Amino acid sequence: MNLDDIISAIYDLPEESRILLQACIVEVNFPKGHVLIEAGKIESSVFFIKKGIVRAFSEVESNSVTFWFGTEGDTILSIENYVANRRSYESIELLDDSQLYQIRTDKLQELYHVDIHLANWGRKLVEYELIKTEKRLITMQVKSAADRYTELMEKSPDLLRRAKLIHLASYLGITQVSLSRIRANIGK
Repeated sequence: MNLDDIISAIYDLPEESRILLQACIVEVNFPKGHVLIEAGKIESSVFFIKKGIVRAFSEVESNSVTFWFGTEGDTILSIENYVANRRSYESIELLDDSQLYQIRTDKLQELYHVDIHLANWGRKLVEYELIKTEKRLITMQVKSAADRYTELMEKSPDLLRRAKLIHLASYLGITQVSLSRIRANIGK
């Protein structure tokens, strides 16, 4: 996904503001398996996915619990790092060789102070991340595992082909065996 589309999806910027923002963004490449953000550390950058797939997870009682997937066009950041400059509680791992756009958080904060349009863009960025988090939380609380899987099939069919079953099952809050049963029942 190209950078202009990612920026515009968050908030439409005037050309001057877009140029300021794009001048601070670099393209980076990382291999599959790379941990972009580590739990317990402060990440000094925000990333946007040009190409690839990532997962956010936490270690709970020696188990890796996946709670978010990101694909092309999505933002990668630890809200804890970004908003409060505190250590993240999650790790974010690349599930494919990935091409990302990167901007340093301190540079982004500087831009917010010099350009009101960029400050509004940053506000919208966090608002959209909050909405996505709220939707995931509500879905996990009120829908059955089968309904969550069906919704995933409808909204992100590509994710089902690209992510490992162990990560999908963890994301849905079920075991791999339960996921296999759900998939078999849906296939009937």
